[in-house]
Amino acid sequence: MSWTRDEMAVRAAQELRAGEYVNLGIGLPTLIPDYLPEDSDITLHAENGILGVGPFPFDDDVDPDLINAGKQTVSVVPGASYFDSATSFAMIRGGHVDVAVLGAMQVAMTGDLANWMVPGAMVKGMGGAMDLVSGAGRVIVLTDHVTKTGQAKLVTECDLPLTGRGVVSRVITDLAVLDVTGAGFEVIELAPGVDYADVAANTAAPITGARNHVRSFDARASSLLDPAHESSLP
Repeated sequence: MSWTRDEMAVRAAQELRAGEYVNLGIGLPTLIPDYLPEDSDITLHAENGILGVGPFPFDDDVDPDLINAGKQTVSVVPGASYFDSATSFAMIRGGHVDVAVLGAMQVAMTGDLANWMVPGAMVKGMGGAMDLVSGAGRVIVLTDHVTKTGQAKLVTECDLPLTGRGVVSRVITDLAVLDVTGAGFEVIELAPGVDYADVAANTAAPITGARNHVRSFDARASSLLDPAHESSLP
């Protein structure tokens, strides 16, 4: 058994601290706002020009002119502000974003990140990823542990074009939470029903961790899991 997408978002939300300014990449990271407590004091930034992004809106509340960088309709929290992309990227490049939570195609054991293209595939561009990994205080990756074809995403060395070198500190997958050590990945937590051997078998790099003492995080039992989303859980 592994974490669902919603449970992965719940676990990622646990990484964010009060007072932080956080940028969420496209894909899985965009689920995180739905699992932040209303009083979290975490401010979400979208690089297309929003500070104060809220949860996904209900159908009756959708504003088609209010979108995030992935062109998804979003809501905003009281006090949100809007600005142009030049100002937004000045925030990122100026070191004013505390955390970036990004998706990945590959993460190397040295913290290298590849998340913007696959050679030969059509891509729209790199977006703000290269700026974010350079300017954010912490970079956390939220991604499935393996690709749709079963290839490991956590590797010794990336063979896809890099977004940044030595930038990732922590990885949250559907199997586990792992820290980048430079010589491998250290298993910090396991998804319920997943054991150390499962992680090792699906990781193309050395892993470490006290295999008999790694705790599990039960996202389903977390107070952050919104009952409105439980229909998506198995």
